[in-house]
Amino acid sequence: MPNHEKTVYLTFDDGPVPGVTDFVLKELEKRGQKATFFVVGDNVRKSPGLARQLIEEGHALGNHTFNHLHGLKNKTHHYLQNIDRCQKTIEDLLSYSPRYFRPPYGMLKSAQAKSIHKEFEIVMWSFLSGDFDSQLSSKQILQKSVEGLSPGSILVFHDQEKTKEVIRGVLPRFLDAVKDQGWKTACL
Repeated sequence: MPNHEKTVYLTFDDGPVPGVTDFVLKELEKRGQKATFFVVGDNVRKSPGLARQLIEEGHALGNHTFNHLHGLKNKTHHYLQNIDRCQKTIEDLLSYSPRYFRPPYGMLKSAQAKSIHKEFEIVMWSFLSGDFDSQLSSKQILQKSVEGLSPGSILVFHDQEKTKEVIRGVLPRFLDAVKDQGWKTACL
């Protein structure tokens, strides 16, 4: 990951989800921006065409487990099998091999991290947009996200059904602010 002065790494977790991920893609394309999508294997299985579109449009994919598992709530062998299942699904359906992994909820056991690190770069974030937090208004999420911009930072949004309305209200304004302030988004 190069650390350019006015570059941030925009990431989306949990997709691909029809009606959300395709909206995100259109907004990114309008502004010539790129992102990394940490995909859930079962969602790739359900929407392989949408997942393929991510790659075709020049975005990167990362592994986010097959079933969005919480590392602390699962035995290590089960968790690792779920990651492998996600990887195999992506490779089989998309002929793409992600090299990044992000644990759902940002939590995993040290034994899990040690094993995962052999195959992937584990990518966390600099800040969460808060798009999943029903206590935050769209205005607060936008303000927090724009204020969080710093060189090389990794931002997290979610392209899932639960955040669908928030993304529609926040993402276009966020991407416009990024561009207006001279920032560029990039894939990891």
